[in-house]
Amino acid sequence: MTIKFWMLASAACVASASPGWAQAPSANDVTQADARAAVTVKAMQPGEKIVLTHGIMPLPFGDKPVAIPADAIPGAGYVAGIARLGVPALKETDASLGVAYVGGIRKDGATPLPSGLAQAATWNPDILYAGGAMIGAEARAKGFNVLLAGGVNLTRDPRNGRTFEYLSEDPLLSGHLVGAAIRGIQSNHIISTIKHYALNGQETGRKFVNSEISEAAARESDLLAFQIGIEQGQPLSVMCSYNVVNGAHACDSDHLLNTVLKGDWRWKGFVMSDWGAVPSLDTAIHGLDQQSGAQLDPKLFFADDLAAKAKADPQWAARLDDMNRRVLTAIYAAGIDKNPATSGGKIDFVKDGEVALEAEKQGIVLLKNDGNVLPLAKNAKRIAVIGGFAAAGVLSGGGSSQTDPEGGPKASVPLGIDGPWAAFFAQHYHGTAPLAAIRAMASKADVTFRDGAFISEAVDQAKRADVAIVFATKWSTEGKDQADFTLPNGQDALIAAVAAANPHTIVVLETGNPVDMPWLDKVPGVIEAWYGGARGGDAIASVLFGETNPSGRLPITFPARASQLPRPVLDGYWDLETNFMGDPPTPATKLSANYNIEGSDVGYRWFARKGEKALFPFGHGLSYTSFAADGLKVDGLKASFTVKNTGARAGAYVAQLYLTARGGEARERLAGFARIMLQPGESKPITLTIDPRILADWTEKGWTIKGGPYSFALGEDAEHLAAPVSTTLKSKTWKD
Repeated sequence: MTIKFWMLASAACVASASPGWAQAPSANDVTQADARAAVTVKAMQPGEKIVLTHGIMPLPFGDKPVAIPADAIPGAGYVAGIARLGVPALKETDASLGVAYVGGIRKDGATPLPSGLAQAATWNPDILYAGGAMIGAEARAKGFNVLLAGGVNLTRDPRNGRTFEYLSEDPLLSGHLVGAAIRGIQSNHIISTIKHYALNGQETGRKFVNSEISEAAARESDLLAFQIGIEQGQPLSVMCSYNVVNGAHACDSDHLLNTVLKGDWRWKGFVMSDWGAVPSLDTAIHGLDQQSGAQLDPKLFFADDLAAKAKADPQWAARLDDMNRRVLTAIYAAGIDKNPATSGGKIDFVKDGEVALEAEKQGIVLLKNDGNVLPLAKNAKRIAVIGGFAAAGVLSGGGSSQTDPEGGPKASVPLGIDGPWAAFFAQHYHGTAPLAAIRAMASKADVTFRDGAFISEAVDQAKRADVAIVFATKWSTEGKDQADFTLPNGQDALIAAVAAANPHTIVVLETGNPVDMPWLDKVPGVIEAWYGGARGGDAIASVLFGETNPSGRLPITFPARASQLPRPVLDGYWDLETNFMGDPPTPATKLSANYNIEGSDVGYRWFARKGEKALFPFGHGLSYTSFAADGLKVDGLKASFTVKNTGARAGAYVAQLYLTARGGEARERLAGFARIMLQPGESKPITLTIDPRILADWTEKGWTIKGGPYSFALGEDAEHLAAPVSTTLKSKTWKD
């Protein structure tokens, strides 16, 4: 069996979502749509040319309320259509993890996927595709035709409040996963974005923090993730980010939008702004095609002001035509004019919940399992479940991506913030409850629950139990970064006390970021369950009791301490609780994030460069069986080896191939990956095709591979590598 790294064998058949309506648009489809769009632009009247260039947020929020059109759906955005030309309105909803709840304003629900990190921990593009197809179908059933999904910013600082939404710290892994998700979404006659372009690495000061980075470092890391994602997914829109990049706002960056995206990458879709990210009319000439949520900006720039410029200046007139052509290209390529989405469609929440369940099962990471304490025996007599709102549901991340099922959250913890954005700053627990799932799995056991508010009470229950399971949670949200890596509300003390009372203590982490684990040597078992989505409790119980053999692998590094990071203190951090959109207490503050410190060496690459050992490294994850990967051979850009299940039960293995040296100089890069399902004793040959950009440097001439020896190794994770194997490559320089 030969498996290329982007064509992965799943650990289980992925339950199909509400099926996609069509094949996702290909590059050829986009080319044909572009030609059709050019014809439509020629037929447009002057007043029609400023219709598609701006939109509103059709919600009763903001300092400048707007009239909401009758055909708008409460959600993230609305862009009017042009009925005379058969151009439909764009009806936009957040986000990558499901059709957003928007504080319950629509009085409906959707199927929440597990967090982006959970999905990425599967290392399985098939899972991302299925999730994208499912949420795209649900968006369509609610009448939306644009999904503001495709978050692919690399984890440059693991304390970033939006880390849970994104995928990983590696451009190859992130790019292929986000591309699969976008293909799934766009299989529904839905436009998907890819976001937030680019180098949007923190929430602190997110509207003005200046991300400083060299061109080569950006191209080899964050921009490469976007580039691969665009190649793989063909997103019809790119959403530019709030932050400044090398002195220019990302939505006002001629270099990012015109030179790189539309020039070098020859991308034909349209660039929409993030909401409230447009500083001036000049953003149009610098490559921005559509002003989103315009009431959040200082002014509606892309209407009368834009029309006046176009009337007076041929350069602006040509730019306005191009803006319209790009929006129309996306509309035609997605087929939303011929296949309109209408609200009131039927959603099979049971079937869609199976998609979320499979994603969480494959994404749960078994971090520690001393003495094979897991899986738990179903015949245990007494189990103490402690903490984490485990009797209610599983935690989810906050902000614009917040998705809740029908009926809303099972529990909501308000943070005392006033104003229209208060609903976005509440901790939601939803989906299936771990406690109920554990009781169903161990039906003969006496399963007790204590909420963990009183350590003495939890300790008393732990002493009486055969096993204690402590659920520890840490909430993350858009608009606010993490102060540090500690678990809040005294949970570290709770875990330590329970572990001292019962040596068979298992910790289940529900987090959107890495956390410190000062109690790690005191507990035999730890699983990272992330934010588990609609069926999170069921998935956790399935892994705990062995119905599911864990196969997740960390998509980000868990540092042992903050001092190991390129920036031990997050740039400009403050406790931000002013409003949802993230305005700091002093908007005039000058703030920079110097990404030239690590350059393209993000995450595990930085740890390898500095010789640091992580608490848990990128790629780490344990199984209830054992595997062997050997026989590595590398010939040019082809690598082959064999993987065998050497244990007693079926399981999935994530093969990881790393570049370890170039020209005799140490240089670590993930060069390929494959997720393979194996029965006991079964072996399979694997072939990986290596993307040459992973091995190259970006120069003024484009990508350059230096001639000479290149060393590669198979790894259990980024820190535990087998003996290297070398190949010789010829020098080469090329443009994308």
